[in-house]
Amino acid sequence: MSEKAENSSNPLDLVKWLVVVVLLGGAVAANSIYGDISVLYRALGVVAAVVIAGLIAASTEKGSSFLTFAKDARTEVRKVVWPTRQEATQTTIIVLVATAFMSLLLWGLDLVIVQLVSFITGLGI
Repeated sequence: MSEKAENSSNPLDLVKWLVVVVLLGGAVAANSIYGDISVLYRALGVVAAVVIAGLIAASTEKGSSFLTFAKDARTEVRKVVWPTRQEATQTTIIVLVATAFMSLLLWGLDLVIVQLVSFITGLGI
């Protein structure tokens, strides 16, 4: 990528990101400052601040590129052929059996190595 492509953001985007940070920081601060107010009202205030901050962030260049990426990712996920329940169950059983086999194999190998080291060093473990 060229430097021009990387630095082609709108100067207003910086102001928008500052507003987003101030909104989110204000939501956190207000939630702790107004602890005596009902949790419902505080939660609604925080949700409103997060939604407004999200909308402002989405209006920036990086925010719109993220939304485009998210839409493309959702489209790709819809193209995935998911396994049937039977395939998923069979694969899970195979993984569990292979894991159990390998754990028993490593346990036996560990036992042999401990006995061998104990025999060589003369220390009874």
